[in-house]
Amino acid sequence: MFQKKNAIKNFDFLLLFIIILLTGFGLIGIALATRSPMEGTEGAIAEAIGSFNLQQVKLQIIWFATGLVLMIIVVSVDYHKINDLAPYAYLAVIGLLVIVKFFGTTGGGAQRWIAIGSFRMQPSEFTKITVILILARIMAREDEEEEEVINDFKTIGKLIIALALPLALIIIQPDMGTAMVLAVIFAGMVFVAGIKYKYLFIALAAAVAAVPVVWYTILDDFQKKRIQVFLNPGMDPLGDGYHVLQSIISIGSGQLTGQIGRAGLLGDNLLSQLDFLPAKDTDFVFSVITEALGFIGGITIIVLYYLLIMRTLRVARRSRDKLGSYICVGVASMVLFHVFENIGMSMGIMPITGIPLPFISYGGSSMWTNMISFGLVLNVGMRRQKINF
Repeated sequence: MFQKKNAIKNFDFLLLFIIILLTGFGLIGIALATRSPMEGTEGAIAEAIGSFNLQQVKLQIIWFATGLVLMIIVVSVDYHKINDLAPYAYLAVIGLLVIVKFFGTTGGGAQRWIAIGSFRMQPSEFTKITVILILARIMAREDEEEEEVINDFKTIGKLIIALALPLALIIIQPDMGTAMVLAVIFAGMVFVAGIKYKYLFIALAAAVAAVPVVWYTILDDFQKKRIQVFLNPGMDPLGDGYHVLQSIISIGSGQLTGQIGRAGLLGDNLLSQLDFLPAKDTDFVFSVITEALGFIGGITIIVLYYLLIMRTLRVARRSRDKLGSYICVGVASMVLFHVFENIGMSMGIMPITGIPLPFISYGGSSMWTNMISFGLVLNVGMRRQKINF
């Protein structure tokens, strides 16, 4: 029988340390993104200090701290017990998505938020966690009864239905970015579960065949324009293509060591501080950091994400059961797509979707989602052997 000390021994402190480092990079990026331009009218040091508006940094710290509390709560409860609550969490999120449809607030052409006073919550973020849990629950329960059950039509049907309901509610917001995240989570989990390649090819063929239908009946004009601009940013350099072009310019201006590395905080204003770069604390925060810290800063962030994902997959491989493995693979798939899409759109190699960069982009719903998700990963890692508290 294992005691609490065994749980602490199994706790992945390196994983938590990586999360803290990424959050630190995020605070730097948010601070720089919300900094006011310096005009040189005061003393250099006084003006540099006074140029920082730390309101959003403080809020991000609060969201991280409260997220840490949520992570501790998740870690302290055996993930098998959390799994028992998955259907209720799933139904609760579906309910929130329905509320968003009829009573949600609109921003950026989409109705995605529930507003309570000055507080805004984005339920689609929490959908990612519940979809991971419900898919893992279905696959693990079916696996207990029969081997290779993932290729059974009954199981595939259950999985598709579990995905389709929240997916449809998110698409009509419209939030194609989160919809793609859910699709990638689904694909990653069923692939690891051993689904036959022929089913993947059928799904891929169906997706390709659905492209014209999606283009003409589902996508709004602003979403179509984003795809067109992705294919040719120069087609509208002062309109929709402006975001991508300014992001690429910001990244390129960072060079090897970054603007701050070359000139320090007292040097010239960053392009992001001169308001050339839109959504600089959320969608394009990677561009802000890379402009300030250069290629070295950008590649450091990418390496940290690589370590985060590989560490998560390590926990998946060492899990005591398939349920834990599926949960970890779902989280890894989610983070991988977030990182690839966000950094990709900052560099102009992926379309703009508004997907945040985990632990770095400004936002409470995203931070809490990521903290809870990795609370589950840490939970699985701690209980790779049975632990009684």
